[in-house]
Amino acid sequence: MADKNRYRRTYPVSWDQLHRDSRALAWRLIDSGKSWDKIIAVVRGGLVPAAIIARELDIHYVDTICVSSYTLRQQGELKIIKSIEGINGENALIIDDLVDTGKTAKIVRQMLPDAHFATVYAKPDGKPYVDTYITEVSQDTWILFPWDSEIQFVEPLIQQKP
Repeated sequence: MADKNRYRRTYPVSWDQLHRDSRALAWRLIDSGKSWDKIIAVVRGGLVPAAIIARELDIHYVDTICVSSYTLRQQGELKIIKSIEGINGENALIIDDLVDTGKTAKIVRQMLPDAHFATVYAKPDGKPYVDTYITEVSQDTWILFPWDSEIQFVEPLIQQKP
């Protein structure tokens, strides 16, 4: 089980920012000169970016790999709930919201060794497992995605110091 206190910072991401960052990832993928005919979203976090990227790249084949590794703000035991059968990843684009420690990405890469792996956000420990990403955040940062949050007042940073 991961140390609860390993996250010292929180990086909140709004729906608008996630959409912009996912489109930026699509631009970067287009600029790579490669093309894909299928997207494999890593569920759950990869679903929203995968839908945006599928639209921007005009890809109509979207499937999922279902992997569970987080419980609240902790990374736990990795569980493969649904894998992909019958493809090795050729012409496939794997999309996830974040690569953190790389544990999930490593397993997904083993399932689809020939796929191109892209994430919207990346942390230093996970970067070696992905081919393309947009924004890097520090390893001790918890990314607060819009599906996990609601708008409310937050104390100024100076008042939050212990």
